[in-house]
Amino acid sequence: MYLNFSRMDIADLNLISSILNSDFDDFWTHSVLKDELQSVNSLYFKATIDNEIVAFAGIKIILENCDLMNIVTKKSYRNRGIGKSLLDYIISNCKSLNLASITLEVNETNSIAIHLYEDLGFEKIGIRKNYYKDNNGLLMKKYI
Repeated sequence: MYLNFSRMDIADLNLISSILNSDFDDFWTHSVLKDELQSVNSLYFKATIDNEIVAFAGIKIILENCDLMNIVTKKSYRNRGIGKSLLDYIISNCKSLNLASITLEVNETNSIAIHLYEDLGFEKIGIRKNYYKDNNGLLMKKYI
């Protein structure tokens, strides 16, 4: 399995549009993701295997910091380390852009994601009460 990482654009969104909700997650709609890809403050990245998009993630740059907006791996490719590799790639890009930190929020019940973020050096910094319907959002940050 050879992973390739690169920037994601509208053409990539159009390629996965029909499977966005079924094969990835239904968290973001096509139109919301399209708006993010077109934002001047956002950078999106994709992971591909044999030209198939198997994961994507985005950051929004705010001054010298950024927020991880989302990171998602195609359901059939999960639990293979792809998300971790993609996040490593994003962290490297943030370093090259001289950003100071990356902040994210995650559902406090998503122990797999929390473990991944902690493995990559993110620390818990706060809680957003009832951010995910009945669950709290856990705020995490990594200085780079």
